[in-house]
Amino acid sequence: MSVTGGSGAEPTTARVPALGSFVPTGVAVVFGAGGGIGGALVEAIRAAEHFRGVVAFSRRSSPSIDLLDEASLERAAAFAAELGELRLVVDATGFLHDRDQGPEKTWRQLDAASLARSFALNAIGPALIMKHVLPRLPRSGKAAFATLSARVGSIGDNRLGGWYSYRASKAALNQLVRTAAVELARRSPEALCVALHPGTVATTLSAPFAATGLEVHTPAAAAHHLLTVLDGLTTDANGGFFDWRGLPVPW
Repeated sequence: MSVTGGSGAEPTTARVPALGSFVPTGVAVVFGAGGGIGGALVEAIRAAEHFRGVVAFSRRSSPSIDLLDEASLERAAAFAAELGELRLVVDATGFLHDRDQGPEKTWRQLDAASLARSFALNAIGPALIMKHVLPRLPRSGKAAFATLSARVGSIGDNRLGGWYSYRASKAALNQLVRTAAVELARRSPEALCVALHPGTVATTLSAPFAATGLEVHTPAAAAHHLLTVLDGLTTDANGGFFDWRGLPVPW
């Protein structure tokens, strides 16, 4: 097995992951720290006290980031790299709905502008983060870039239909991760580039769509699960797609 994931049970104590498999002299970075999962990831990584520092980027941070502005992502990556080796980078950004756009239930609701927006935020933005982060990962020792994908982005697991733009943009993200992982392995053979499915988390993104009876995690529990999975990943997991328990998700 390439991963030792979470147990499936919600943590009952301080939710402090070990992160001991990572080289401790580097820094950890979270893109999308203003969101529920992103903020919880920052808190959990800081609580672990494993890395030299933790850098949190959001639209309100300094420097700030905007997924539609590549220059802001490049500045953020350069800023973080000046603080030390990038040993753990998590992209916790993502877009499902807002007041102007929601998941499509039928092909009759497909709209070119909405599709383009979903791809810009869920695939192109993260791809540009990878463009500027992956070349800055160390050439030796464990390092990881992880982006939050979604099980509904799995083509093989799609049995319900609907949610066209979200599904398709996350599927595109998965392919971008897989492709970047191949290139990363040539440069940094001990580094990882992976996609993670956090499960259903009690955030503003998922709240309107949580089905009755579905297992819902708090952001703190989700952060613990994801970091535990990342801590357990080994090099053969590079380019993989894993859920919050550390189990592979079908493409």
